[in-house]
Amino acid sequence: MENGTKKEVAIAEKAFLTLEEAAAYFNIGINKIRELTRDDHCPYVLWNGTKRLIKRKAFEDFLNSQYSI
Repeated sequence: MENGTKKEVAIAEKAFLTLEEAAAYFNIGINKIRELTRDDHCPYVLWNGTKRLIKRKAFEDFLNSQYSI
């Protein structure tokens, strides 16, 4: 923090994304991302308590291997 302000990090530089950030980054709706990440043992989700964070690289690799979602 500089002078009490938060430093913004570009989404492309983040390792973990919120659902909103993932929706914007991947151009996929939040509801679809929730559906794809619903499983407790999803390999591209990091649970921080009840907060779901998307592992950007793992999710990107998953999407690149799909024909449709």
